Amino acid sequence: MKILQTLIIVSVFQISFSQIHSTDSLNAVTSSTHVYKVIKKDTLKLDLYKPKYFNDSKPILIYVHGGGFASGSRNESHTVEFCNKLAEHGFPVASISYRLTMKNKGLGCNVKVKEKLKAFNRASEDISYAAKFLIKNSKNLKINTNNIVLAGNSSGAEAILNLVYVYDNDILPKHYKFGGVISLTGAVISLENINTSTAIPTQLFHGTNDNLVPYYIAAHHFCEEEDTGYLLLYGSRAIADRLKGLGKSYFLTSIVAEPHQRSSAPMHNHFNDILDFLNNDIIDNNIRQTERILGF
Repeated sequence: MKILQTLIIVSVFQISFSQIHSTDSLNAVTSSTHVYKVIKKDTLKLDLYKPKYFNDSKPILIYVHGGGFASGSRNESHTVEFCNKLAEHGFPVASISYRLTMKNKGLGCNVKVKEKLKAFNRASEDISYAAKFLIKNSKNLKINTNNIVLAGNSSGAEAILNLVYVYDNDILPKHYKFGGVISLTGAVISLENINTSTAIPTQLFHGTNDNLVPYYIAAHHFCEEEDTGYLLLYGSRAIADRLKGLGKSYFLTSIVAEPHQRSSAPMHNHFNDILDFLNNDIIDNNIRQTERILGF
């Protein structure tokens, strides 16, 4: 199968490539809240946004908020706006809560590596429970869960990438594969498990001046080797390079000089690129290797 490779360089003073794409007609949206798992004292919920007129060919997304595994919520205003907008374009979305294991601790260089890894894995575990709930209740919820796509920003992006490319999952069926992943400033602790059998369509947004989660390869929070919290991470550029070498589908948007603090911005600034990825790489199953450089 032919692989389409595209490199697009866009100045901040020009119209973004994504903004000139046509979009689907808008749809009415309904929302409902569900408990998907109770773990000890934690009652984990999800908000399900559904288009009134649902096309079964469109996958459902699970969205995972950011906040350093210490804060954030599933119903922050920018998240609600993003989920409603996706549903308006025909894509159901489940925005989930998950255990905030680093609450009152943070993710600084004084935090032990095992605590950071525990946060990654606990979040990946909770996302798995949410997916299991949606699959089990798909008939009653009137959703199609054959092709679940994960999306998240910051720590949420780390959690979803960890889930699909690192985490040893015993919650979902053996060899279960998600339909795709949309990461806004995420990274993984290893590239070893990204191979021809595990690779899925992957969209990556990342600022080149990210001071917390590296764009390429560096320590988490750029800690020094002697620090307790020194943990090497492989960011979006490294993940894209790996997928490129495997001949797999990816869509990398590199935002020059962008800091981590704007990790959620692509949810709105590059929304049409997300639609482009969902329609072409996920639904139509085109194998594309797309790279965009913005803001030079």
